[in-house]
Amino acid sequence: MRAQVWFLTGSQGLYGDETLAQVAQQSQEIAKELGAALPVELAWKPVLTSSEGIHRVMLAANADPDCLGVIAWMHTFSPARMWIHGLDALAKPLLHLHTQANQALPWSTIDMDFMNLNQAAHGDREFGYIQARLGVVRKVVAGHVANTDVQRKIAAWSRAAKGWAEIRSLKLARFGDTMRDVAVTEGDRTEAQWRWGVTVNGYAVTDLAEAVHASLDTEVDRLVAEYEERYDVDAPLRRGGERHESLRYGARIELGLRAMLEHTGAKAFTSNFEDLGALRQLPGLAVQRLMADGYGFAGEGDWKTAALLRTLKVAAEGLPGGTSFMEDYTYHLGPGTPKILGAHMLEVCPTIAAATPRIEIHPLGIGGREDPVRMVFDTAPGAGFVVGMSDMGDRFRLVLNEIDVVPADEPLPNLPVARAVWEPRPDLATSAEAWITAGGPHHTVLSTALTTDEVADLAEFARTELVVIDADTQVRRFQQELRWNQAYFRLAGGL
Repeated sequence: MRAQVWFLTGSQGLYGDETLAQVAQQSQEIAKELGAALPVELAWKPVLTSSEGIHRVMLAANADPDCLGVIAWMHTFSPARMWIHGLDALAKPLLHLHTQANQALPWSTIDMDFMNLNQAAHGDREFGYIQARLGVVRKVVAGHVANTDVQRKIAAWSRAAKGWAEIRSLKLARFGDTMRDVAVTEGDRTEAQWRWGVTVNGYAVTDLAEAVHASLDTEVDRLVAEYEERYDVDAPLRRGGERHESLRYGARIELGLRAMLEHTGAKAFTSNFEDLGALRQLPGLAVQRLMADGYGFAGEGDWKTAALLRTLKVAAEGLPGGTSFMEDYTYHLGPGTPKILGAHMLEVCPTIAAATPRIEIHPLGIGGREDPVRMVFDTAPGAGFVVGMSDMGDRFRLVLNEIDVVPADEPLPNLPVARAVWEPRPDLATSAEAWITAGGPHHTVLSTALTTDEVADLAEFARTELVVIDADTQVRRFQQELRWNQAYFRLAGGL
């Protein structure tokens, strides 16, 4: 896929050919400057001056698989009724850029020719009205494209558009059902396919086990050698060690999982330790490696989190930091600043690791299988968020908490899993009260690569509720926000 965002410029024929030529030239200059700051290609399109031309370009954007979305700017005054059919037809994300060609006004030389050419101040307001009148989902960004904050906002929207394009065609494989009697991992897969686009299907664990056990010894040899080269492998697991066969079986699981995912076309998957069939180990190392390669995953059949992880991994491509499946596990309530210790049995992605992961083997105490191999590491410090999705019955709700990943207060020599420690904003008590009040799930996606902006844009694309817990959150106001949201989403219906 050649990821592109199209740059559309609005004007009208009233200005004449000479002025329209200037509009086109300045528009291309703006597009070039902005494009240099974006994580995707910015494709400039000829200036739009008629309803028919606008409609055609919107249909072309819909039909082009490389087009992630469109940025529209009214360089001059473009009568907004010309945009009605085009906006009504557009099915890709839309960003309304409110800018102008010049950053500073040439005060001493301004004349009416300059005023006629540079009319974005009211041209974009006309365009804004028709979008509001039609109820168009869009992001509005105001300011000159040389402004770093403008570039940051549009870059975040572009990354969200990449994630949106991914989830619209995402296939997710479930190996086993959801964990028995668990509520929050359930969800309406039909609603998810309509609202988000993701297709969620189940596959037999027996088929997965057959793929695992069919792995060729030569391929197992190759993969084990890769493990020993890339990671710090515990001595008993290395060639000649007494637990080496366990590492080889972990490699078989990875080979079988990759084969099944390639066969189904799935870029996200789930497993469930209550349904492992003939698998001798709970998949740990294999899942961690697949997540590092960009696959979405969640345990216990939690397909919502797995889909969300894949979406955010695509959005985060090329950024520093990492994005992983996560679960709030236990608290440090004091002394000092309260913190959350997060983990999930075996399945935390090494993209968030602070140093080279160590491959170890330990008893799991759950699942009734052989001791599984897994990567063990601490998470690199940094600002980030955890976000989860809940099915509220009549809609999906995203709950996001901004956090700061920090070092553990002391080493964790007896905790044989990958883990993260973070301080939630504004503090642990407020964060936990707000999260629980919102019905946020216990499975999340942790990212130190993305910001709240990308998730907010994704939620807008999907017309999905998002509530954010951040440094300014107060529980009583948060409760009011939830009530307002509930009223809005029930009244808005299909809007």
